[in-house]
Amino acid sequence: MSEHPAVTGGRAPPFGLWERMLAGRYLRAKKHQGGVALISIISFVGIMLAVGVLIATMSVMNGFRAELLGRILGFQGHIFVTGGVLDGAERDRAAAAIVKVPGVLQAAPIIEAQAIAIGPSQITGALVRGIGPADLRTTKLVAGNIVQGSLRDFGAGEFGGDTVVVGERLAQSLGVRAGDTLTLISPSGAATAFGGTPQQKAYTVGATFSVGMSQYDQAYIYMPLSQAQLFFGREDTADAIEVRVVDPDHAAKMKAAITKAAGPAAIVNDWTQRDTAFWGALAVERVAMRLILGMLIVIAALNIISGLVMLVKNKTRDVAILRTIGAGQGSILRIFFMAGASIGALGTGAGVALGVLFAIYIGPIQGFVEWATGTQVFASDVYYLSRLPAKVDWGEVAAISAFSLGMACFWSLLPAWRASKLDPVEALRYE
Repeated sequence: MSEHPAVTGGRAPPFGLWERMLAGRYLRAKKHQGGVALISIISFVGIMLAVGVLIATMSVMNGFRAELLGRILGFQGHIFVTGGVLDGAERDRAAAAIVKVPGVLQAAPIIEAQAIAIGPSQITGALVRGIGPADLRTTKLVAGNIVQGSLRDFGAGEFGGDTVVVGERLAQSLGVRAGDTLTLISPSGAATAFGGTPQQKAYTVGATFSVGMSQYDQAYIYMPLSQAQLFFGREDTADAIEVRVVDPDHAAKMKAAITKAAGPAAIVNDWTQRDTAFWGALAVERVAMRLILGMLIVIAALNIISGLVMLVKNKTRDVAILRTIGAGQGSILRIFFMAGASIGALGTGAGVALGVLFAIYIGPIQGFVEWATGTQVFASDVYYLSRLPAKVDWGEVAAISAFSLGMACFWSLLPAWRASKLDPVEALRYE
């Protein structure tokens, strides 16, 4: 009768069929057979939940950052040129040269100033952005989110005309709609012998917009650049040239080329320098959350040690018999290692599926929770966004999966190593 090479000292490949078969049999063994099925299930569920929660949380944070980045930078621009290039013909020359830089989409001179807005319902403060009509129409975040009216009359008339575009929430608080009139008061208007004088003027609401961020929808009014220069007494100057690029993450790398195009008198800053504290806080929060939830994976994987220690204790007689008929220490180590690592692999796979599905269907999940509880779980006036975002980063999913598998393998090694060191004579002495 022939014998299997794995137990006769022959050369069988590591992690061969018989080793995998024994590892699977030990995991599936009933309690009365010396199995540890319950602890294995607990370990599996713990790893699955830890991996799923980490992937879901990081996906939400990635989505939150992407939404904020897209909306804030879509509204404010990516690079800002100031300094001695903002007057008259020099400003137009600089904007035309900047647009020719590879990777630049738009270079728009703007004016930003505060004003008091008066409507039928309320008097409130507002932020007025003066911008050229063509530049506003190419600002997709605003032009593509018009709620009422249109941009047809924006910029038409002498000095840009009297048509403005108002944020939807601001229009609602003022009690105006497209076609209505509101009054703006500028604290500093045209210069006189006695200094700047307040300027008051009635404007027609040509359109209202909603970009989905309350801080913009309830505060901003767009005004033609020529009209803003007249209303705020800026003569023929601007506050900045706002530049939009193809990839905002590469804005810092493009500063040198834009500075060269704008001229030596230009001062160039990018969006990361303007909102350093805000974006830095988001980055720190992501790192901290990754570390904290990563510890859950470590703790969940620790359950594997408990299960394997009990499994080794229950299977001491089997190990002794295997060693006696020729199985090497390496084979015993691999059998119990695969038993523990397979729990981690299955838990990781299930956790990845759980986390990814949660991120993909987060919209319906949010709707169901709000319907079931009768409350709004993601208020736009608190969190700036109107819905809970999620973005699956597959590179991050791969890193989380690798970390979980690494922890499962690491915690499986010690019990497996101890099993391989069992002395078959001592193990069978009391049997």
